[in-house]
Amino acid sequence: MDEISVGVVIVAFNSGQEAVDCAESVLSAARAAGLGLRVVVVDNASADDTVARLRGWASGQVPYAPGTPLPFPIAPLPKPLALPEGGPGMAPVEEAPVALIHSGANRGFAGGVNAGLAYLAQFPAIRHMWVLNPDSVVPPESLAALRTRLEEGGTYGLMGGRVTYLDPPDMIQIDGGGRVDPRTGVTANANLGASHAATPSPRTEEMDFIMGANVIASRAFYDRVGPMREDYFLYYEEVDWAMRRGDLPLAYCEGLRVYHLAGTSIGSPTLAKLASPFSLYFKHRGRMKFVRRFLPRARATAYAYTLAYAARCLIRDRQPTAALAVLRGAFGLPAPRAIRDRLAPEACRIAFGK
Repeated sequence: MDEISVGVVIVAFNSGQEAVDCAESVLSAARAAGLGLRVVVVDNASADDTVARLRGWASGQVPYAPGTPLPFPIAPLPKPLALPEGGPGMAPVEEAPVALIHSGANRGFAGGVNAGLAYLAQFPAIRHMWVLNPDSVVPPESLAALRTRLEEGGTYGLMGGRVTYLDPPDMIQIDGGGRVDPRTGVTANANLGASHAATPSPRTEEMDFIMGANVIASRAFYDRVGPMREDYFLYYEEVDWAMRRGDLPLAYCEGLRVYHLAGTSIGSPTLAKLASPFSLYFKHRGRMKFVRRFLPRARATAYAYTLAYAARCLIRDRQPTAALAVLRGAFGLPAPRAIRDRLAPEACRIAFGK
């Protein structure tokens, strides 16, 4: 598989070293596996040194070293790497293995992903579009497994693999994808918390979606379904995407494992901690948007779940700000000031339509 058939989208927002580690690991692993691959990093108007770090990495002026200890070695790529830059809609640069798109604003997860997908779609040879979270890293054996799977052929819509936490590395965060509770719209991660070493692969017949932190869309899927919906801003975009796949099946790539730091920029939950109010607001807002679109008959039970979850935050966890975020998100009320203050004015306009 010598031609460049796989494109990778990494959406960065105040991701700094994590985005560098992600790009370096996936390009290095692809080189070791002999898999043709190109990367596009979409910067969602980071306010930190993310862009400077990416430029320093690609130019070779800053010798590569991982920002945190990794459970596998990375053979650094020869530098410099060409790093063409542009805005959304930039023309494809065939000879550059990595490109940087400036989205111009924090457009949310889907907005950033869609800018990257549009760039990759301009390359006719790219048949597989892989979305990776910036705080994830890819070991070399994963790209060897992906190459083997793609060479087998077969039709698929969305494909996933195993996502384990970077710390602890044997704990699964999600195994490919998960299920959606038809009564509440709540998603459940396959094999969450299980041991990587002791857990067999899941069955795609038992999945409703593939997790957005590690999801590959086939060209056939992208051409038929189109990009992600952007009105979620954060959360449920990939679940919505999967629900629109029609007869294109979900797939699982055995051996495609990525390590995920999880929650570095928005405070997503882990097994050890409650999500931040920022994360909770958008998670429950997205859940109810999804319910209204795909599970309209479940609105009553979905709202009942909201009330029960908010009560748990208030009574058991003693987190009144978390409870308020859950209620405001689910019932479509304006975000609390503390949440709006985390977003720039243009990001607020995109997220809230004002």
